[in-house]
Amino acid sequence: MSWDLLGHQWTVSLLREHVARNRLRHAYLFTGPQGVGRRTLALLLSQAVNCLQPPEPGEPCGECRACTLIGRMQHPDLAVVQAAQSGGTLKVDQIRELQSSLSLAPYEAQYRVALLLRFEEAHISAQNAFLKTLEEPPPRVILLVTAESPERLLPTVVSRCEVIRLRSLPVEEVCEGMQARWGLAADQARLLAHLSGGRPGYALRLYQSPELMELRRSRLEDHQRLLTCNRAQRLEYAEKLAKDKEGLPATLQTWLSLWRDVLLRAAGSAAPLVNLDRADEIDRLAGRFGLHTANDMVAALQHTSELLGHNVNPRLATEVLMLDLPFL
Repeated sequence: MSWDLLGHQWTVSLLREHVARNRLRHAYLFTGPQGVGRRTLALLLSQAVNCLQPPEPGEPCGECRACTLIGRMQHPDLAVVQAAQSGGTLKVDQIRELQSSLSLAPYEAQYRVALLLRFEEAHISAQNAFLKTLEEPPPRVILLVTAESPERLLPTVVSRCEVIRLRSLPVEEVCEGMQARWGLAADQARLLAHLSGGRPGYALRLYQSPELMELRRSRLEDHQRLLTCNRAQRLEYAEKLAKDKEGLPATLQTWLSLWRDVLLRAAGSAAPLVNLDRADEIDRLAGRFGLHTANDMVAALQHTSELLGHNVNPRLATEVLMLDLPFL
């Protein structure tokens, strides 16, 4: 199996050496955008330290009981802690329950592993409670934390971890990897690589979940229709959109990616588009509205997303956005 990962080879080399030379840190913090490979890398490290029949030092076999169960996140010595849903809150009670389990010796593995996902969603009290474990980790325990960026965590948490910063891969590398690993056609792989922004995990998720691509298509078609609607129709749509609390942020991000592409075209940039399959529409919008309007729309969508993150009334925020939309 080795470390079967698309990209991030420098990180793989570093972690493999930590395992092979018995230089493991007690805590690792994997940072980067969602879908870039944070969780996958953490699970591979868990497999490498607990593999029952490693082909080489620092290499997981991928086939033994430990590797198989860890890959499924079902191993009795692997504790997975995260908020109940994406965008939720990881609570202090979850950390206290984790601390209780980590005080026990491993049931069957060499190390107990705690995997704390999307830790930027942890309540401040949960982060403070976790500090005690970071400062005085139990023996034979490894703590693996994922977060979008170190800046979204307490500095005291970050300072006690080995920080592994993951960045998006070149879209060409993701495109080639999807063709080689998963047998995608070149055009499909290219589109998914661009839509993912170089995040292989997110590209794979789009491929495996056709409903996500259908949602994207629906959101972009709604946006195109709204440009021709009057204000009353737009406000009616805003009311409907604001009620979809889970879908609203994703809708705004989809529209934002489109207007960023329009901005690139209007500016005459040679940078690649994200929405490759909407190139004709992007060219029309760039020609119709120009650089100034495209820049204003990017700013408006970013501002609306930020407001929603600060618990502003969703309906008011979306109504203002609808009034900012230009008219075709």
